[in-house]
Amino acid sequence: MKIFTRRRRARRLEKELGTGLWRQAHDRYVRGLDRYHQILEGIEDDAVYNQLVPIGDSLAERLNTVFELCQRAHQHFPADGMHVPGGANALHSALSRAANHVATTAEAAAMVRLQHGDVQAVQRRAEQVHACLDQAEAAL
Repeated sequence: MKIFTRRRRARRLEKELGTGLWRQAHDRYVRGLDRYHQILEGIEDDAVYNQLVPIGDSLAERLNTVFELCQRAHQHFPADGMHVPGGANALHSALSRAANHVATTAEAAAMVRLQHGDVQAVQRRAEQVHACLDQAEAAL
């Protein structure tokens, strides 16, 4: 990605998500998703790779949901710091847990890559991400 493209995107995100906890929640999800896909790149077993790709795709499909939730949260509960505004605790908690679960999904995929885990563990963690995002939608 070119430097000017990155700057424009960063400015757009700052405008739509602010600079505080809603932007952080979005960015944490993105970093976990990026990590998951980095791990996929190192998997040599085609059968395992083919099982993990749809899981990663399902997480990537929810990125728009995360963005929209964070955008709406910033509109309803503006916060440029890390203090959770009153009334936004459940929403922030669900978004934070979703980002944490994306990271643990990436960890589980890394264990599969190292042949110390199974694909079902990755799927279970991905299901936790989806459940947290459903909770965040309900909270908003």
